[in-house]
Amino acid sequence: MKSGFFKILSVFFLAFMFSGCGYNAMQKNEEGVNKAWGDLESQLQRRADLVPNLVSTVKGAADFEQETLTNVIEARSKASSVQLTPEMLSDPAAMAKFQSAQGELSSMLSRLMVVVERYPELKANQNFRDLQNQLEGTENRISVARQRYNASVETFNYSIRMFPNSLTNGIVLHLKPKEYFKGDASVQQVPQVEF
Repeated sequence: MKSGFFKILSVFFLAFMFSGCGYNAMQKNEEGVNKAWGDLESQLQRRADLVPNLVSTVKGAADFEQETLTNVIEARSKASSVQLTPEMLSDPAAMAKFQSAQGELSSMLSRLMVVVERYPELKANQNFRDLQNQLEGTENRISVARQRYNASVETFNYSIRMFPNSLTNGIVLHLKPKEYFKGDASVQQVPQVEF
């Protein structure tokens, strides 16, 4: 009878210890990072899905620069080929490679939009304007999703470093800090186009 009582008491004690030492909070925060990453990935995929329609519409314009279109297609292909699973969010090299590929696609799309300024008949095309509006909306959603992802990473990284969570993490969970999604330096530069 006494051994059963001590077993039940031990279970309650362990449950109290895990909840008081941040075990559950760290798990919850990691799930928050994974969800925010999934949201960001879906917006990046939406942008990648818009590119073929955009390129097809632009191709219709007579004598449009083929080099620009080729660069956009190659950047989309590269961005789509670099995948990052939630387990890889703690790998700085994998995150840097992913960000570089996405940054290159952003840069090529920005360049495409600048080059389009030279083609007034293309700018007047309703299909192109619709795609351009969708692309701008998607870029805004990517920006918001990236901010939310970085905020969830900040919460998670702090939760695994604060005391006593750091002890629990070091002994039981072994969670690693997640990498932030940083803006690509090349995207911050204004595309140079010679007219």
